Amino acid sequence: MNVREILLIGLGLVALLLVGSWTAYISRRGGFAWPKPLELAIGFVTDFLDTLGIGSFAVTTSLYKFFKLVPDERIPGTLNVGHTLPTILEALAFIAIIEVDPLTLVSLILASVLGAWLGAGLVARLPRRSVQIGMGGALLVAAALFLMSNLNWFPAGGSALALRGPTLGFAIAVNFCLGALMTIGIGLYAPCMILVALLGMSPKAAFPIMMGSCAFLMPFASARFMQFDAYSLRAALGLTLGGLPGVAIAAFVVKSLPLEYVRWLVIIVVLYAATTMLRSAMRGRAAANAARAATP
Repeated sequence: MNVREILLIGLGLVALLLVGSWTAYISRRGGFAWPKPLELAIGFVTDFLDTLGIGSFAVTTSLYKFFKLVPDERIPGTLNVGHTLPTILEALAFIAIIEVDPLTLVSLILASVLGAWLGAGLVARLPRRSVQIGMGGALLVAAALFLMSNLNWFPAGGSALALRGPTLGFAIAVNFCLGALMTIGIGLYAPCMILVALLGMSPKAAFPIMMGSCAFLMPFASARFMQFDAYSLRAALGLTLGGLPGVAIAAFVVKSLPLEYVRWLVIIVVLYAATTMLRSAMRGRAAANAARAATP
């Protein structure tokens, strides 16, 4: 049995464990409400775009903010829990069809998982305003990365499929940080693509690395968010149930689209969400200061 087969089996086991954990959580909650059509549609669209390399976190956050579907402090947990199973399906497809050096792939995946485990425990306990500021900043970063992509400012990359020595150590450290940042809403895809290209790897190598990283780290992050009940169950179910067919259609039917115009639209939407998120944080601070001033 080779490393790729072990990873694929591992993804299947992780998916089963997540479904079991989610079932137990729902049972403790006494059942769940079926997602609204809008929540299912958001799952379909965001995971469809995710499979094509756009990423799902920034777009989902923007739509949640626009439609006022999820409280700000519960958005990070909802993103991680709801997008996990669709991301596992993406990883199964790309790990199976794209060759990457096993040591490089496994090392970067493990680093991201550890980063996410530590990060989720912190984010799940943050107050509302801290989450708003963190996610507002995350959205601004996402908008900048989309802009760089559209203007072809990303490095072109090389042809390598493996990293060794200090270069591999650097990549492991960066992916650890990216895994931790995933838990506050900064998607891993675009930064991982930049990392892979800067280190001279083939751009195609980014897909199994970034999707494998997310697929393995998100269940661990999700378990932490479930532990602290720091997510919206119905919205997360909408992401999962709508997202799975979105991934299947994108990966096995559509496969590719001209995404430049989609990214320009996403930049506008994400900037709107970042502005409203940061404004909410400022209003919360002003209200807290007023309350303190009124206290004798």
